[in-house]
Amino acid sequence: MNSANCIEANTWEELQEALYYDDWLDDLSRYRSKYVYRGVKKAKYQLTTSLNRLVETHLEKHLLRNFVKYSQISERKSVWNWLALAQHHGLPTRLLDWTYSPLVALHFATDDFTDFDTDGMIWAINYPDAIKYLPSELTEIIAAEGSHVFTAEMLDRGVESLDALQKLSNDPFPLFFEPPSIDGRIVNQYSVFSMMSQPDVIISQWLEAKDIKWFKIPIKSHLKWKIRDRLDQANINERVLFPGLDGLAAWLKRHYIDVRKNGIS
Repeated sequence: MNSANCIEANTWEELQEALYYDDWLDDLSRYRSKYVYRGVKKAKYQLTTSLNRLVETHLEKHLLRNFVKYSQISERKSVWNWLALAQHHGLPTRLLDWTYSPLVALHFATDDFTDFDTDGMIWAINYPDAIKYLPSELTEIIAAEGSHVFTAEMLDRGVESLDALQKLSNDPFPLFFEPPSIDGRIVNQYSVFSMMSQPDVIISQWLEAKDIKWFKIPIKSHLKWKIRDRLDQANINERVLFPGLDGLAAWLKRHYIDVRKNGIS
């Protein structure tokens, strides 16, 4: 762990300040964060994608090809829309889920009460800083839009496949793109994806040697129930973030568990 990028928060109040670290923009005189956030249940976890965890990253094209083949969706989509749809439904991909909301990230670090005996972690990356590492073909597109993140349509203008993406540069680079609003889950979670140009590169390791602002906040185990109950009261929970009966059931299961009778603390 790079201690210079680690913000300690030992109380609820300290955590609120830490989550909104570096969110003042002088040029706008507004509090507008340029970070995306990811919450993980255990502090030891790196920012590995589901494809990284599969180990066999060379299977990526086969997974995606067969997802398209058997999806029974006849609509013509770009590879980036297919990739987002596949990630959304649990297929191992090179995409990593982030959110613009630090409180949504905090939800994902504290949504499982069976992990409340171990520290979690919030990761935050300044996504405009990553633009400087893009190849020129993509830099020109994002500059023309006046944006800091891509959409699938924007990516289509510069690169048409995963192989073509990797060929843009010998040096691995990340890009951030917003998925299409497939359903209420994407919208309510304020979702954004990161994607490395080379699928076997882990973004948390890549960051270490780059000129990009980023930080981590350990979520102390002794704070998790306090965080969880306050997020639920603030309506940051599965009922909202996963609209539908599955999300409702998950929220109710945790909401009504009696920690006194179940030995949970």
